[in-house]
Amino acid sequence: MTNNIKNFKCLGIDPGLARVGFGYVIKSEDNIFYSDEYGCIETKSSLGFNNRIIKVYDTITEHIKKNQPDIISIERLFFGRNVSSAANVYQARGVILLAAAQNNINVMELWPAQIKLLICGTGKAKKIEVQNKVRDILKLEKIPKPDDTADALACAIAGINLLRDEKIK
Repeated sequence: MTNNIKNFKCLGIDPGLARVGFGYVIKSEDNIFYSDEYGCIETKSSLGFNNRIIKVYDTITEHIKKNQPDIISIERLFFGRNVSSAANVYQARGVILLAAAQNNINVMELWPAQIKLLICGTGKAKKIEVQNKVRDILKLEKIPKPDDTADALACAIAGINLLRDEKIK
């Protein structure tokens, strides 16, 4: 799929309620990866849940309309014990998926271990290994901060790599 597309753009998202990492990764026709925009959407708890979720939705929708990604790659969530924070993150994730659907953007959902595998070659890579690899792949001077931003860029790179691997099969 991506092999024949000039400047294929993937929006990677690390979902959350307090912080949503986002990053656009472009794969050029000569297989070079670069990013033209990345960052973190932050919502303060003092806004209240409704206003926080609206801010996430509105900001992601604005990004999609402005940057028109070809696909969105979003991290699947894995929570062991903290069910209450998981519920908030799932709700934030839901409005992100809604924004994608309303803008006719296909979504890939990747597990954290799958992202690590597609970036570092092992699903057990440490967070700093993934961050360093993201920096190297995108030829950035330093690791993007906060961690949510680096995670979103990793998700975008992994999404593009997964599409490429599926094309090869």
